[in-house]
Amino acid sequence: MMAIVNREALRFVGQRSRFLSSLVRPMVWLIVFAAGFRAALGLSIQEPYDTYITYETYIVPGLIGMVQLFNGMQSSLGLVYDREMGSMRLLLTSPMPRWWLLFSKLLAGTAISIVQVYAFLALAALFDIRFSPLGYLAILPVLVLSGLMLGALGLMLSSTIDQLENFAGIMNFVIFPMFFLSTALYPLWKMAEASPILRDICALNPFSHAVEAIRFALHLDINWASLGWTGMAFAVFFAISLIGYDPAKGSMVRKAR
Repeated sequence: MMAIVNREALRFVGQRSRFLSSLVRPMVWLIVFAAGFRAALGLSIQEPYDTYITYETYIVPGLIGMVQLFNGMQSSLGLVYDREMGSMRLLLTSPMPRWWLLFSKLLAGTAISIVQVYAFLALAALFDIRFSPLGYLAILPVLVLSGLMLGALGLMLSSTIDQLENFAGIMNFVIFPMFFLSTALYPLWKMAEASPILRDICALNPFSHAVEAIRFALHLDINWASLGWTGMAFAVFFAISLIGYDPAKGSMVRKAR
């Protein structure tokens, strides 16, 4: 595990543009678009809390989820590259259990995403968008779970991709619907005003539950339903990934041929 984590950390340190883009993207949404969304939607956020919060404060958990979602996809892009170069196949032939190797890759990606999240929160604090000091600590275990779930999603997708060139299109096909059809930018009751069907899609979206778990934790509360849904989604995505990366059963057999 430590060898894999160190390898991913060294790769991340060598990719400064990846770190900068992970900060610039959510900051643009937070600073530039937040005012327009707030004015257009006329939001007066009181749910799920008893006190009023600003729209900027409301979307920060969604942007945290965005950071982890993009990081999970980019980590999976690295997996596709490693597989084409042969290093992934070499890793899977080691005597360690396959689930442990893949879980170590997920944990490494999650650790990197958490570093990016706290860097983003530090930048947000410079713009006077702050939370309770305990809230920053309370989201840590939730970030681990949400990072593992979103990383497992990317891992599952990478097990089905034959060529590196095809992965960029798949990323966009997954990232943007998953982000916009969630509670990252607006609450479910606002979506229900537009379309009950879209509201139901948002409610079933595992990204919505990851965002809600983060949102509650930032306000020192626990959303057990969202935590359970996120954990279940992680288990499903990871199980499918294990099948996909099984040389005897999954898509790795077809790629080897």
